[in-house]
Amino acid sequence: MLRLERTDSDNKDFRYLVSFLDEDLAERDGEDHSFYAQFNKVDLIKNVVVAFNDNIPVGCGAFKLYNGSVAEVKRMYVLPDYRNKGIAGKVLTELEQWAAGLGFNSCILETGKKQPEAIALYKKSGYNAIPNYGQYEGIENSVCMQKAIINI
Repeated sequence: MLRLERTDSDNKDFRYLVSFLDEDLAERDGEDHSFYAQFNKVDLIKNVVVAFNDNIPVGCGAFKLYNGSVAEVKRMYVLPDYRNKGIAGKVLTELEQWAAGLGFNSCILETGKKQPEAIALYKKSGYNAIPNYGQYEGIENSVCMQKAIINI
């Protein structure tokens, strides 16, 4: 049975999952990995969701303040053996509901063109492409997206 837990970035299960995420991204991003890695530090993230399947940590995601009423979704990951089971979508929905409950009006995120499954998840979840923002402006491999969460 799937269980979602709200926690923060000090959570050992979150850090365990992020270690696999970082390995996966290093392989996908190749030479560009060090550029992206600098924006994916997990210290001091207050809003983290970890998904457990029978008490085994299998997926995670987080969000942080981007600016004003905009939350930035970060560190989305599901272990390979648990993919295509709807876990990432449930983690994302939990993050959106949590952010909306804290007064955020929208979520933004950045993913890479080399992560087509992530892009498909976000589109299916109601995210729309936006111009690359902040540190991702002008970065050809980056895909930035946004979703309004006012009425969640």
